Amino acid sequence: MSGPECCENPPKLSSGSSGGEAGHVQQLGGFSCYISGPPHSTLALLLVSDVFGYEAPKLRKLADKVAAAGFYVVVPDFLRGDPHVANDVRPLELWIKDHGPDQGFEDAKPVIEALKSKAKVVVELAKYAYIQAAVLLHPSFVAVDDMHAVKVPISILGAEIDKRSPPELVMQFEMALNAKPEVDAFVKIFPGVAHGWSVRYKDEDEVAVKSAEEAHQDMLGWFEKHLK
Repeated sequence: MSGPECCENPPKLSSGSSGGEAGHVQQLGGFSCYISGPPHSTLALLLVSDVFGYEAPKLRKLADKVAAAGFYVVVPDFLRGDPHVANDVRPLELWIKDHGPDQGFEDAKPVIEALKSKAKVVVELAKYAYIQAAVLLHPSFVAVDDMHAVKVPISILGAEIDKRSPPELVMQFEMALNAKPEVDAFVKIFPGVAHGWSVRYKDEDEVAVKSAEEAHQDMLGWFEKHLK
């Protein structure tokens, strides 16, 4: 079952620009997408949101941060305008049935094809080498068996306080990946932070902010290592 930590510190969503965003919203592959970065870059990066969707301000801030390093970053609205909100009459367990990873996997294909023509979703893409590298930030609904099928370099950044993917499970991910020497992998658990911290941290929590920034740098470093 999904725990309450999946929905803690929900962002204030806004369909428009906050004024501090470097990117913009446009259609790509049949989806509304927040896009940031140089349009002629040959380095495309797909950011997949959590249950709160592509309008989350800190997620867009992260997209802008990665874009500043030269990546063309796309954050699709795979939730099709239906993010999980605090006052949603549907429990998360019911909402998630309409937004499972299998659907996200299929939805990602036309976006990736659109990116090519222009110049649990991430794990599924990594299994079939639709992408060149992957990073999971505090993963949900991921199993050890998924790791056995991964074919591209993958980094997993977990939280110490996480009922969905506790450190013990993340360590099992690492063991499974270590058994695949042909796949470069990096696993790290951040102490003192909870599930969702990298994109839903509280600005007044200095420890969480510092850990989020560290995770962002780890993510960026991974992509620079394997894509540049």
